[in-house]
Amino acid sequence: FFAHVGWLLVKKHPDVMEKGKGLDFSDLYADKIIMFQRRFYRPLILLMCFVVPTVVPWYFWGESLWNAYFLSALLRYCLLLNATWSVNSFAHLWGRKPYDKRINPAENISVVLSAVGEGFHNFHHTFPSDYATSEYGWHLNITTVFINCMYYLGQAYDMKKTPDRVVQMRKQRTGDGSS
Repeated sequence: FFAHVGWLLVKKHPDVMEKGKGLDFSDLYADKIIMFQRRFYRPLILLMCFVVPTVVPWYFWGESLWNAYFLSALLRYCLLLNATWSVNSFAHLWGRKPYDKRINPAENISVVLSAVGEGFHNFHHTFPSDYATSEYGWHLNITTVFINCMYYLGQAYDMKKTPDRVVQMRKQRTGDGSS
């Protein structure tokens, strides 16, 4: 429970708060897009998470406002929250460990599908500097597709990728034999 959602119900440890004050966010504060999102976070959440998903089915294909709100907004939001949280719970409990069998994070296909690619958790923890979080690139990994699109638009840079030979050597050395 704690790994899935319980961590949201407790106060942050004072050390976390103190260390957070020492982080350098100057690059983020200098980014106009980031600052726009920060400035208008709450209105954007209301608009993009609840208003647009409700209005589109109601207006364009005649869904009742009640159904549009509960299915397209609330149910979708709850399912996506749980899919996101499942990365920290399910992907640390169940699945294959092709890169490092000694750690808890695993490759969980259910999490991959529900959290748009974030379920390649054994890879992510074994190669934390790899931006793609998977050796498979875009395959079942919408997150990597998004980052690649941002790269082509000039919004992402210095993306690090673990060489294939390093991945294969690590699989042979510490993996569980699955692939």
